[in-house]
Amino acid sequence: MIAALSAPELAAACAAVTLGYTVFGFGGFGANLVSLPILAHVMSLRFAVPMLLVLDLFVATLMGVRNRSLIDRRELLRLVPALLIGMGLGLVVLQHAAERWLLLLLGLFVCAMALWNLYGRMDPRPASPRWAWPAGLAGGVFSTLFGTGGPLYTLYLAGRIIDTARLRATIATVILGSALVRLGLFTGSGFFAQPGLLSLAALLLPCALLGYVLGSRLHARLPQARVRRAIWWLLLASAAGLLVRGVMQDAASPAPGGEQRIGHLQPFSLGAAAQGFAARAGQAHAVVLQHLRDQQLDAIQAG
Repeated sequence: MIAALSAPELAAACAAVTLGYTVFGFGGFGANLVSLPILAHVMSLRFAVPMLLVLDLFVATLMGVRNRSLIDRRELLRLVPALLIGMGLGLVVLQHAAERWLLLLLGLFVCAMALWNLYGRMDPRPASPRWAWPAGLAGGVFSTLFGTGGPLYTLYLAGRIIDTARLRATIATVILGSALVRLGLFTGSGFFAQPGLLSLAALLLPCALLGYVLGSRLHARLPQARVRRAIWWLLLASAAGLLVRGVMQDAASPAPGGEQRIGHLQPFSLGAAAQGFAARAGQAHAVVLQHLRDQQLDAIQAG
């Protein structure tokens, strides 16, 4: 896949990932929401989505889940069943839908999120627990399809959990848990068997880490409200480009990055998912340990 990308396309992928994780480090949201619409211009969505999941898992592993005692377990129990069903439905759509329809759906979703954040108003009243199923189903579908379901169940949780610390801890748990479930679903369905996916993810991992560090440092130095509005306007423009491409693209034509390079996506296998999950978890653990050793070595050398 790396060889199939031209130098400008590879530069665009690096910029997309860096920008996405800068936004994530700055505001705690939107890594995939920012990166994916840009990546969709240079590679297939069926390639970009699992590749971004690899980056999400590495960053989440390095960050860890903090403040576990603050997690609102009652809200998790309400949300998780619908979330899991939605993720299963999203996998079916991702496996069988034509690329042009995925582009159109992603464009419409990003447009809707951008317009809502630019012009919508948050209802100050607490959300009804009945919204757990719609939010979980929709969030699960879009989590599997594009890795962008976070804003949907975040809206529900923000309407249910008043304490900010409990809200952040609960959201972080849902995001990490859904990423682990997607890891099993994508492994069992053959998405990670696509040639060059893991090597491209490894190449882009430094961009993700750089973006996260940069965003974390900019968090206290820039006005958040203005930066968020600028980000949503950027996403609106990018989503409009996706809609144009989706409308113009022939359903039979190969997508950027080549759906022909994806290979056959096999039916979901629980055994393959379990084996692949264990293998990916072992790889992530080894990389994190090596990263920690490198940090200790740098500290010793600096001292």
